[in-house]
Amino acid sequence: MISKISMSLFGAFAALIFVAAPAVAQSNVTDAYATDSSGQIVRSGTGLCWRTSAWTPEKAIEECDPDLVKRPQPKPVVAAPVPAPVARVMDSDGDGVPDNLDRCPNTPAGARVNANGCEPDSDGDGVVDRLDRCPDTPAGAKVGANGCELDSDRDGVVDRLDRCPGSKAGVKVDARGCEIPEVIALRGVRFATNSAALTPVSSAILDDAAATLTKRGTVRVEVAGHTDNRGSAVRNRALSQQRAEAVMRYLVSKGANAANLTARGYGPDAPIADNGTATGRADNRRVELRIMQ
Repeated sequence: MISKISMSLFGAFAALIFVAAPAVAQSNVTDAYATDSSGQIVRSGTGLCWRTSAWTPEKAIEECDPDLVKRPQPKPVVAAPVPAPVARVMDSDGDGVPDNLDRCPNTPAGARVNANGCEPDSDGDGVVDRLDRCPDTPAGAKVGANGCELDSDRDGVVDRLDRCPGSKAGVKVDARGCEIPEVIALRGVRFATNSAALTPVSSAILDDAAATLTKRGTVRVEVAGHTDNRGSAVRNRALSQQRAEAVMRYLVSKGANAANLTARGYGPDAPIADNGTATGRADNRRVELRIMQ
């Protein structure tokens, strides 16, 4: 009798528990937890899942034993790579050449420069092309701030070529920088006897004279022909005129300005020596350049 009563009470108690336990959502099938006929996990009145004897920590499920279930670890957030800072290229004078390559860091704005940042100096005289007023200076020549060769005495002949470097201001000089006298005797200029034909030895002297006249292109010059007193005065004047003209033509052929030259024959009328001697007569037979201005 007692046994029947005990069994009845146990059944009633179990039914009470099952009625009191709230239902849970359908879970994954597992033998670690007690389930009802519908496959739902049975819970206690406090909401705990009923474990079976087959339960192990490895069989724990999230809804019943969340602390025992290994959750997938979130993937670490990989930060986007930070680009390396771009080095700033400095060009202080704005010439297009970076400061670390610029050998002339203070180039004026707008100036043309080489790969090293310096202005070009085509003739290598130390004056950049932008300021050079004489861009073809010979190598090694001394120049001023404008790139032109020095002319210390300002006679128009640069120091490198000046053989008379102390010329007075305003005096006329020849191609060597030496003062031109008012009358230049072309000693050594010779003609065939009784003729206006120049002899070959005259060329060197006349070449120098032509170079001087070409250099001093504004100087007006009279080519004066002279004879000794032998023979007819009329003939001598005509011959001296012909010889003066022959010299003038030669000078023009070598570059002298024809517009600045005139020819005049004086015959025997302006002797510089004694016609009574052979030496005197030779001195009187001459051609001169007379500086007119």
